[in-house]
Amino acid sequence: MLIPRPRQVVRQSGQFILDTETTLHLAPGADRAATLLRLRTGLPLRAAADSSFVLAIDPALSGLGDEGYGLTVGRDAVLLRARTDAGLVNGVHTISALIERGGRLPCVQISDSPRFPWRGAMLDVARHFQPVSYLRSVVDRIASYKLNVLHLHLTDDQGWRMPVDAYPLLTETGSVRAQTMGDGTPHGGHYTKAELRELVAYAAARGVRIVPEIEMPGHARAALAAYPHLGNYPQRRLEVWDHWGICENVFGVHDEAFAFCTTVLDEVMEVFDSPYVHIGGDECPTVEWEESPVAREVAARAGLSPKELNAWFLSRVGRHLLARGRTPVCWAEPDATALPPEFVVMPWRDAVHGLGAARRGHDVVMTPHRTTYLDYPQSDAPDEPPGQPGDPVTLADVYTAEPAPADWEPAEAARVLGTQAQLWTEHVATPAAIDYLLFPRIAALAEVAWSEGPRDLTDFRRRL
Repeated sequence: MLIPRPRQVVRQSGQFILDTETTLHLAPGADRAATLLRLRTGLPLRAAADSSFVLAIDPALSGLGDEGYGLTVGRDAVLLRARTDAGLVNGVHTISALIERGGRLPCVQISDSPRFPWRGAMLDVARHFQPVSYLRSVVDRIASYKLNVLHLHLTDDQGWRMPVDAYPLLTETGSVRAQTMGDGTPHGGHYTKAELRELVAYAAARGVRIVPEIEMPGHARAALAAYPHLGNYPQRRLEVWDHWGICENVFGVHDEAFAFCTTVLDEVMEVFDSPYVHIGGDECPTVEWEESPVAREVAARAGLSPKELNAWFLSRVGRHLLARGRTPVCWAEPDATALPPEFVVMPWRDAVHGLGAARRGHDVVMTPHRTTYLDYPQSDAPDEPPGQPGDPVTLADVYTAEPAPADWEPAEAARVLGTQAQLWTEHVATPAAIDYLLFPRIAALAEVAWSEGPRDLTDFRRRL
């Protein structure tokens, strides 16, 4: 009953019993997987050279890739092998899912590896702040489905959640809005750097990478409320936005705005070790740039119209990340055609934008809103809790989506790094409400991202 479905499974009779006397034989490099197995089972599982429960890293297992594993469970012995410790961690997640009541581990042979290297979930903590304890619980649960990315949307018009030493007003002012959609109730919150570093380590121990997102050049109202000089009208004073939708206030395209963005990202890179840093890029109104003499002059010098400054802005910031060994990621918009090919793009409006990006040489993480946005209701039932306005995104919609469609050319499909679920929080404020929308659809996305071969929705529902 495993989710995601392994590549190859042979079930056998019998069982191996895990209890407080069980020990582990650990090959060099297996410590992270052993620690995780102890966490998952609650058993001491002390190391012993003569143990018949073996965790081994074997660099010769190249056929399983960097994240694959081989698992053999017999009545008297267990062997988990992988090419890397990341593969061992995935094998531990499988062992954890197999354990039955009384510590019974059914005898089985499994050979498994993921279809895609990017298997993600995005959580918006900018619209509604969530405590770090809840983020840890999300990490635990997505890891159990072998998802390996938690993408945190840390900033937006309605709140800034990442502390930046060089700009303290981002959290002093930008993390609190006076109300939400006229409800008269203040909302706020932000993380400490210590909390975020601990979250990064917590996730890494479970095989999950935290990818931070600092939204720019649009969705910037909270930052502009803290530091008005970063905008297109330096003398104007704004409040943190208390509405949903698309706010027309955006960063200016002057040197002070770029100094701000690069300084913020430098501090982000000190906290998050992810090779990928998301810089937003979506839904950027250009009305302020069209009206601003400074922006019009910058555009003219670059041979652009003000409407084309979004990709120009992102490219300039992206070069800063690339120079520091990080890969910039952004949401794919129609003007993404002007982005350098080194950017990873997330096509969210339509899957066809992913095809265009792949043809331009971008690596792609597929995020079309009609199959990966879990803030839409799960059904049209009258008792369905509130969600994003629009038709439901059902379990079947998520499960039957194809990140690399069959009609793409092989070179285009090879550009697909994977897929990711999104949960925006305009309409969900509490962990319970988020959980309701995440599960069980996140399990369907996990199987899409991990498992090769044809999908059988009936079989998936049975396992679910």
